[in-house]
Amino acid sequence: MHSFVSCLIHCVWSTKERRRLITPELQERLYPYLGGIARDNKMKALAIGGVEDHVHMLLSVPSTLSIAKAIQLIKGNSSKWIHETFPEKRLLEWQEGYGAFSIGISAVEETFAYIKNQKQHHRSRSFKDELIAFLDKHGIEYEAWMLD
Repeated sequence: MHSFVSCLIHCVWSTKERRRLITPELQERLYPYLGGIARDNKMKALAIGGVEDHVHMLLSVPSTLSIAKAIQLIKGNSSKWIHETFPEKRLLEWQEGYGAFSIGISAVEETFAYIKNQKQHHRSRSFKDELIAFLDKHGIEYEAWMLD
């Protein structure tokens, strides 16, 4: 029998020191580029969004790629591209860590809408509060120092 895998991951990561450097103009170019990195590495980016200090991606990850490797490829390649393409964005670096939360197929539409609605969502909630909510929802233990 052939192997069949459905691995849907809602990924989120921040800029280093939560610097608000992902301007709307950069977002217009960055999000398609992130999708291209995913595609080039046999992943599917189902949704990409965020605000000035962080990015969300809904990824379909193949069985041949670990989640850690998938995030490494996306963050590493995009960082290199940003620095080469936008020299004025040299202060834009990704935070070392990330969040990766599994979702079921029944939650794809809800997650897609959540990612696409980031600007409105973050009018009333900080990235840190958002991350804590994800960690609590998924039963992931953490210490306060881990959130910085």
